[in-house]
Amino acid sequence: MDDTLIAAMLASTLRVSTPLILCALAGMFSERSGVVDIGLEGKMLFAAFAAGAAGAAYQSTALALGLGVLVAVALSWMHGLACVSHKGDQVVSGVAINIIAAGMTVVLGIAWFSQGGQTPPVGSDVRIQALFPGLPEALYGIPLVGRIVGEGLLSHNAMVYLALALVPACWWVLFRTRFGLRLRAVGENPQMVDAAGVSVSRLRYAALTINGVLCGLAGAYLVLAQSANFSANMTAGRGFMALAALIFGRWHPVGAFWACLLFGFLDAAAIRLQGVQISGFGEVPVQFIQALPYVLTVVLLAGFIGKAVAPQALGRPYSKER
Repeated sequence: MDDTLIAAMLASTLRVSTPLILCALAGMFSERSGVVDIGLEGKMLFAAFAAGAAGAAYQSTALALGLGVLVAVALSWMHGLACVSHKGDQVVSGVAINIIAAGMTVVLGIAWFSQGGQTPPVGSDVRIQALFPGLPEALYGIPLVGRIVGEGLLSHNAMVYLALALVPACWWVLFRTRFGLRLRAVGENPQMVDAAGVSVSRLRYAALTINGVLCGLAGAYLVLAQSANFSANMTAGRGFMALAALIFGRWHPVGAFWACLLFGFLDAAAIRLQGVQISGFGEVPVQFIQALPYVLTVVLLAGFIGKAVAPQALGRPYSKER
């Protein structure tokens, strides 16, 4: 494998993994607080639509990012209203968010833009550009590592580096701050937290707010950095893959990060395999290549994760009367 292929695979893996990392960190805050979040897919999809619509209509990156985050936070609060305030079923609420997002984004897209559920492409000045333009080419002359460092590590936009920086930041928040200690405690033993005079509901709403912000960034990234516009169901199961990465990483930010990188690498490898001829077999079917990351996700989860211990209060609504 030459340095060109390694650099291309590394760059592609980081780009594909970014929304997974943001979404997995979002799910981690929610589930560490004891709230199951099946609705990651729907929140990311609705945020992508909001970012695409705002970017096309107002030609503003900041507004597109802001509206994407705002919509995802609103959906997180709706999830909290159903599951934390009214103690509804958390799985049903998450599934409802996914269904609402899949339907409403298409309906609103047709009603507002008349392009079959898509939004118009956002302009190049709205799209998030590479943070260090020109630097990768300047490093190509360095033997062996120049292209790998330049194209593989330094050719990305700010959101890729933000996602990477958020992994240690989230670890620090969860394991080195009082807020993180209380958040983890409310996911394990909410009665104990309540007895200490700390509001369980307030902590879970705080976790869901962070969850919404991260989901909004993940959705906005898909439109403003990865694709040129919003299209129906463009998340393509990434929310579920992020949830799988969260479980694969055992609800730890570093573990989830490596799992997201693994899934991103599989996705990047699947793209590279399209059109490849295998001796004695012929061209690999496109359907097999497209299904490869999802199949391997299931295989890895089923075969290699072992026993994953979830937060003890995960999925259990808290009632003060108990």
